[in-house]
Amino acid sequence: MSRILALAAAACLLACLFGLPLLHLAENRLVTGAPIYAAGALGGWTWPVAVCAASGLGLLGVRREGVASFVAIALLSAALLLLLAGLGQGASGLIQGHPPASRARLAEGAWLAMVGLVCGLAAASGRLKIPAMGWLALTALVAGLALLLRAGTLDGLSLVVEARARLDEVREGTAQHLGLAGAGFLLAVTLVLALAPLRRGRGGIDLLVSGLQVVPAVALLGGLVALLSALLAAVPALRSVGLAVLGPGPAVVGLAAYLLLPLRRGWEAALASPDRDALDAAQALGLDRRQVLTGLRLPLGASILIGACRVAAVQALGLATLGALVGAGGLGRLVFDGMAQFAPDLILLGALPIIALSLLCDRLLALAEAAARRRWPS
Repeated sequence: MSRILALAAAACLLACLFGLPLLHLAENRLVTGAPIYAAGALGGWTWPVAVCAASGLGLLGVRREGVASFVAIALLSAALLLLLAGLGQGASGLIQGHPPASRARLAEGAWLAMVGLVCGLAAASGRLKIPAMGWLALTALVAGLALLLRAGTLDGLSLVVEARARLDEVREGTAQHLGLAGAGFLLAVTLVLALAPLRRGRGGIDLLVSGLQVVPAVALLGGLVALLSALLAAVPALRSVGLAVLGPGPAVVGLAAYLLLPLRRGWEAALASPDRDALDAAQALGLDRRQVLTGLRLPLGASILIGACRVAAVQALGLATLGALVGAGGLGRLVFDGMAQFAPDLILLGALPIIALSLLCDRLLALAEAAARRRWPS
């Protein structure tokens, strides 16, 4: 990162800290409330946070990347944890003396500052080019956040209040969300493998798979519900095997429909990865089609296939949110409950785990893709 860009990033972060509200103090969870700026939200924590954040981002413009990046990671991590601790204590102080329904909610300045600090940490970790450095920094931040939560420092924040009240729902919703995404992914993989050997009607299959991408997800789910309703009306015996109009059934089928395109194209690209000379050599050695598939095509196309699975898996985690619309549960239920109640913290309580799961899945599969590329370079 150039020095000018690093200084501009530091200036933007300071503008978020001092120019935007960091908290909103509201009479209850349903209203926005009055904006609270740095002096009222952070108090004595304001300048330590500002100094650590600006210094850490400024060090990203230093050419000596080794020591400067280590110091930047330490300063930015300290700034993020101090910001959270300061906001937690500020929120606790603000709601004292107010009715029990009062809430101190994180405002746009706090969210933008946290996003900026996390991006700075990612940039500093990438500059070091040390394997797993990003994971170590993330682990340290998660451990620090856990300590703040355990100590009760963040108990004054409305998001933490909502999370403690609905902890069981979050756990249940996370398990359901992963189940929906995993089932949809596995169904899509099964369909891709079943359709792969077909030669006749290939153009029609490709047209159908591509056409599904332009159908709005809500419309597709509604169509599946109507189709299942008609099917069960015609064959009532299907109810005895657990098939229902609402629930995981239409959600899983809808998910699989959207995942067919990236998985099918990834599979075809992986099979086409060996060049003609490699295929001619395999034929000269007397390898049959199965041996060519398992010993040549799939190893050489492994990174392509994992990349397609990476896209599909992240897409599945995002689309599983809509499963709540057809009674399938998941974290989407919290999101839509929050939207119905005009409760931003409840929306975040469902959205933040989805974002975290998607980022974690993307990163893990990115590592697997890179490992496959090193193991079997094309």
